[in-house]
Amino acid sequence: MQLIDTHHDRWQTVELEAPGALPPVRAHSLLSLEQWRSARTHWPVALPVGVTLDNSEEIADLADDVDRLTLVELRFPKWTDGRAYSQARLLRGRHRFAGELRAAGEVLVDMMPLLQRTGFDTAVLRADQDTEAAQRALRFFAGHYQGDVVTPAPRFHREAA
Repeated sequence: MQLIDTHHDRWQTVELEAPGALPPVRAHSLLSLEQWRSARTHWPVALPVGVTLDNSEEIADLADDVDRLTLVELRFPKWTDGRAYSQARLLRGRHRFAGELRAAGEVLVDMMPLLQRTGFDTAVLRADQDTEAAQRALRFFAGHYQGDVVTPAPRFHREAA
């Protein structure tokens, strides 16, 4: 899993000048679900685009677009609110999303192993969190018994092969 430095991130959140206005068409635009809904019909298929999804929004709203999205950013409004883990699992498992899956918001070091196991590729840590500690957490919790999004087979089945 890669940790994102927001000062050097190629993905840029789009701020609209007027409510209801169409977002400008630029590569690596990170749109809200509402912005994506208004822009999707005229957005060039080959242009990289990402969508930020709050954990109260439905993954099914993106089901028809997973092949067009390069990035889906799932928001953790509180570190104790795990709905984004479920959203990640649905995107990877049910909807076969193959693009970058990013965790953002209240993302803490303690969350790193579960983020990785549920299919996240990248994370934006909360400002007070230490990136070195996050990397250590990812290395420390390796070799789980149960299967997950990354390695679906349980350990006993992997060892038999």
